[in-house]
Amino acid sequence: MRFNKSIYNFFVVVLRIFMKIFFPYEVSGQENIEDLESGCIICCNHLSVFDPIFLMISCPNDIFFMAKQELFENKFIGHILSLLGVFPVNRGKGDSSAINHAVNLVKSKKNLGIFIEGTRSKTGEFLRPKSGASVVALQTNANILPVCITGSASKNKIKIFKKTYINYGQIIKFSDIDLSDYEAKKHKIIRDLTQKIMNDIQNLRLEKGRIK
Repeated sequence: MRFNKSIYNFFVVVLRIFMKIFFPYEVSGQENIEDLESGCIICCNHLSVFDPIFLMISCPNDIFFMAKQELFENKFIGHILSLLGVFPVNRGKGDSSAINHAVNLVKSKKNLGIFIEGTRSKTGEFLRPKSGASVVALQTNANILPVCITGSASKNKIKIFKKTYINYGQIIKFSDIDLSDYEAKKHKIIRDLTQKIMNDIQNLRLEKGRIK
Protein backbone atom coordinates (compact mmCIF):
# COMPACT_ATOMS: atom_id res chain seq x y z
CA MET A 1 0.00 0.00 0.00
CA ARG A 2 1.35 3.42 -0.92
CA PHE A 3 -0.52 5.54 1.60
CA ASN A 4 1.11 8.93 2.09
CA LYS A 5 -0.04 10.81 5.19
CA SER A 6 1.33 14.16 4.00
CA ILE A 7 -0.65 13.94 0.77
CA TYR A 8 -3.73 12.76 2.69
CA ASN A 9 -3.48 15.79 5.01
CA PHE A 10 -2.98 18.12 2.04
CA PHE A 11 -6.10 16.79 0.34
CA VAL A 12 -8.09 17.17 3.56
CA VAL A 13 -7.16 20.86 3.84
CA VAL A 14 -7.92 21.61 0.18
CA LEU A 15 -11.14 19.59 0.14
CA ARG A 16 -12.35 21.16 3.37
CA ILE A 17 -12.13 24.61 1.76
CA PHE A 18 -13.74 23.40 -1.47
CA MET A 19 -16.62 21.66 0.29
CA LYS A 20 -17.32 24.57 2.63
CA ILE A 21 -17.86 26.77 -0.42
CA PHE A 22 -19.71 24.46 -2.79
CA PHE A 23 -21.15 21.76 -0.50
CA PRO A 24 -21.62 23.37 2.93
CA TYR A 25 -21.92 20.84 5.71
CA GLU A 26 -22.83 20.61 9.36
CA VAL A 27 -21.31 18.03 11.70
CA SER A 28 -22.98 16.71 14.84
CA GLY A 29 -21.97 14.04 17.33
CA GLN A 30 -18.37 15.31 17.49
CA GLU A 31 -18.16 14.03 21.07
CA ASN A 32 -18.21 10.51 19.60
CA ILE A 33 -15.04 11.09 17.57
CA GLU A 34 -12.99 13.29 19.90
CA ASP A 35 -11.18 10.31 21.42
CA LEU A 36 -11.69 7.82 18.61
CA GLU A 37 -9.40 4.83 19.12
CA SER A 38 -7.30 3.59 16.22
CA GLY A 39 -8.47 0.43 14.50
CA CYS A 40 -12.12 1.44 14.37
CA ILE A 41 -14.61 0.65 11.59
CA ILE A 42 -16.41 3.80 10.46
CA CYS A 43 -19.67 2.65 8.91
CA CYS A 44 -21.84 5.06 6.90
CA ASN A 45 -24.77 5.16 4.50
CA HIS A 46 -24.04 6.10 0.89
CA LEU A 47 -25.71 8.91 -1.07
CA SER A 48 -23.08 10.41 -3.37
CA VAL A 49 -19.51 10.31 -4.64
CA PHE A 50 -18.76 13.02 -2.07
CA ASP A 51 -19.47 10.80 0.93
CA PRO A 52 -15.83 9.69 1.46
CA ILE A 53 -14.80 13.34 1.29
CA PHE A 54 -17.38 14.35 3.89
CA LEU A 55 -15.96 11.72 6.24
CA MET A 56 -12.34 12.65 5.52
CA ILE A 57 -12.86 16.35 6.26
CA SER A 58 -15.08 15.88 9.32
CA CYS A 59 -13.21 13.09 11.12
CA PRO A 60 -9.90 13.97 12.83
CA ASN A 61 -8.48 10.50 12.10
CA ASP A 62 -7.16 9.08 8.84
CA ILE A 63 -9.67 6.78 7.17
CA PHE A 64 -8.87 3.98 4.71
CA PHE A 65 -11.70 3.30 2.27
CA MET A 66 -12.75 0.50 -0.03
CA ALA A 67 -13.64 1.64 -3.56
CA LYS A 68 -14.94 -0.18 -6.60
CA GLN A 69 -12.28 -1.80 -8.76
CA GLU A 70 -13.36 0.21 -11.82
CA LEU A 71 -11.92 3.42 -10.34
CA PHE A 72 -8.45 1.90 -10.44
CA GLU A 73 -8.58 1.11 -14.15
CA ASN A 74 -7.29 4.63 -14.81
CA LYS A 75 -3.68 4.41 -13.64
CA PHE A 76 -3.42 8.07 -12.63
CA ILE A 77 -6.63 8.04 -10.59
CA GLY A 78 -5.69 4.67 -9.13
CA HIS A 79 -2.32 6.03 -8.05
CA ILE A 80 -3.88 9.05 -6.33
CA LEU A 81 -6.44 6.86 -4.59
CA SER A 82 -3.70 4.55 -3.34
CA LEU A 83 -1.78 7.50 -1.92
CA LEU A 84 -4.94 8.40 0.00
CA GLY A 85 -5.21 4.89 1.43
CA VAL A 86 -8.06 3.75 -0.83
CA PHE A 87 -7.99 0.12 -1.95
CA PRO A 88 -10.05 -1.73 -4.60
CA VAL A 89 -12.86 -4.22 -4.14
CA ASN A 90 -14.75 -6.24 -6.73
CA ARG A 91 -18.31 -5.56 -5.69
CA GLY A 92 -20.78 -8.42 -5.74
CA LYS A 93 -18.06 -11.03 -6.28
CA GLY A 94 -17.21 -11.95 -2.71
CA ASP A 95 -13.77 -10.32 -2.95
CA SER A 96 -11.92 -12.14 -0.17
CA SER A 97 -8.66 -10.32 -0.91
CA ALA A 98 -10.32 -6.95 -0.20
CA ILE A 99 -11.80 -8.28 3.05
CA ASN A 100 -8.40 -9.69 4.06
CA HIS A 101 -6.79 -6.34 3.33
CA ALA A 102 -9.45 -4.57 5.39
CA VAL A 103 -8.86 -6.98 8.28
CA ASN A 104 -5.10 -6.38 8.13
CA LEU A 105 -5.64 -2.61 8.13
CA VAL A 106 -7.80 -2.73 11.24
CA LYS A 107 -5.42 -5.13 12.99
CA SER A 108 -2.61 -2.65 12.29
CA LYS A 109 -4.67 0.05 14.03
CA LYS A 110 -5.87 1.85 10.91
CA ASN A 111 -9.42 3.20 10.74
CA LEU A 112 -11.50 1.54 8.03
CA GLY A 113 -14.31 3.33 6.22
CA ILE A 114 -17.14 1.16 4.87
CA PHE A 115 -20.41 2.16 3.22
CA ILE A 116 -22.75 -0.44 4.63
CA GLU A 117 -25.17 -0.43 1.69
CA GLY A 118 -22.38 -1.35 -0.73
CA THR A 119 -23.56 1.11 -3.38
CA ARG A 120 -25.07 4.59 -3.60
CA SER A 121 -28.77 5.05 -3.00
CA LYS A 122 -30.38 6.62 -6.05
CA THR A 123 -33.60 7.41 -4.20
CA GLY A 124 -32.13 8.86 -1.00
CA GLU A 125 -33.72 6.04 1.00
CA PHE A 126 -31.70 3.49 2.92
CA LEU A 127 -30.77 0.31 1.07
CA ARG A 128 -30.42 -3.21 2.40
CA PRO A 129 -27.17 -3.42 4.42
CA LYS A 130 -24.25 -5.65 3.47
CA SER A 131 -22.38 -7.73 6.05
CA GLY A 132 -18.79 -6.69 5.25
CA ALA A 133 -18.40 -4.36 8.23
CA SER A 134 -19.67 -7.01 10.63
CA VAL A 135 -17.38 -9.67 9.17
CA VAL A 136 -14.33 -7.43 9.57
CA ALA A 137 -15.35 -6.40 13.09
CA LEU A 138 -15.76 -10.00 14.23
CA GLN A 139 -12.35 -10.93 12.81
CA THR A 140 -10.57 -7.99 14.43
CA ASN A 141 -12.47 -7.29 17.68
CA ALA A 142 -12.95 -3.74 16.38
CA ASN A 143 -15.40 -1.13 17.59
CA ILE A 144 -17.84 0.29 15.04
CA LEU A 145 -18.73 3.95 14.58
CA PRO A 146 -22.08 4.52 12.80
CA VAL A 147 -22.40 7.67 10.70
CA CYS A 148 -25.33 9.07 8.76
CA ILE A 149 -24.98 11.52 5.87
CA THR A 150 -28.12 13.35 4.80
CA GLY A 151 -28.60 16.01 2.15
CA SER A 152 -31.07 18.86 2.56
CA ALA A 153 -32.26 18.67 -1.06
CA SER A 154 -35.32 16.68 -2.10
CA LYS A 155 -35.14 12.98 -1.14
CA ASN A 156 -32.11 13.61 1.09
CA LYS A 157 -29.92 14.19 -1.97
CA ILE A 158 -26.52 15.89 -1.91
CA LYS A 159 -26.66 19.03 -4.07
CA ILE A 160 -24.29 21.91 -4.75
CA PHE A 161 -24.82 24.90 -2.43
CA LYS A 162 -27.26 22.84 -0.34
CA LYS A 163 -26.31 21.94 3.22
CA THR A 164 -25.31 18.37 4.04
CA TYR A 165 -25.64 16.91 7.53
CA ILE A 166 -22.99 14.52 8.90
CA ASN A 167 -24.11 12.89 12.13
CA TYR A 168 -21.69 10.68 14.11
CA GLY A 169 -23.38 8.20 16.42
CA GLN A 170 -22.32 6.40 19.56
CA ILE A 171 -19.67 3.74 19.12
CA ILE A 172 -20.82 0.13 19.06
CA LYS A 173 -18.27 -1.50 21.34
CA PHE A 174 -17.04 -4.94 20.39
CA SER A 175 -17.16 -5.92 24.06
CA ASP A 176 -20.96 -5.37 24.00
CA ILE A 177 -21.56 -7.86 21.17
CA ASP A 178 -23.05 -11.14 22.38
CA LEU A 179 -20.68 -13.82 21.09
CA SER A 180 -22.04 -16.70 23.13
CA ASP A 181 -22.02 -19.98 21.18
CA TYR A 182 -20.36 -18.11 18.31
CA GLU A 183 -19.51 -21.08 16.08
CA ALA A 184 -23.07 -22.35 16.11
CA LYS A 185 -24.67 -18.93 15.76
CA LYS A 186 -22.08 -17.20 13.55
CA HIS A 187 -24.43 -16.29 10.70
CA LYS A 188 -27.10 -15.00 13.07
CA ILE A 189 -24.56 -12.91 14.99
CA ILE A 190 -23.30 -11.36 11.73
CA ARG A 191 -26.85 -10.71 10.55
CA ASP A 192 -27.92 -9.18 13.88
CA LEU A 193 -24.82 -6.97 14.11
CA THR A 194 -25.31 -5.75 10.53
CA GLN A 195 -28.91 -4.83 11.29
CA LYS A 196 -27.85 -3.13 14.53
CA ILE A 197 -25.41 -0.92 12.61
CA MET A 198 -28.06 -0.08 10.01
CA ASN A 199 -30.64 0.71 12.67
CA ASP A 200 -28.23 3.08 14.40
CA ILE A 201 -27.54 4.87 11.11
CA GLN A 202 -31.25 5.22 10.39
CA ASN A 203 -31.90 6.56 13.89
CA LEU A 204 -29.22 9.21 13.39
CA ARG A 205 -31.22 10.58 10.47
CA LEU A 206 -34.41 10.55 12.51
CA GLU A 207 -32.62 12.45 15.29
CA LYS A 208 -31.99 15.27 12.83
CA GLY A 209 -35.66 15.35 11.89
CA ARG A 210 -34.89 14.19 8.34
CA ILE A 211 -37.24 12.02 6.33
CA LYS A 212 -36.36 8.39 5.98
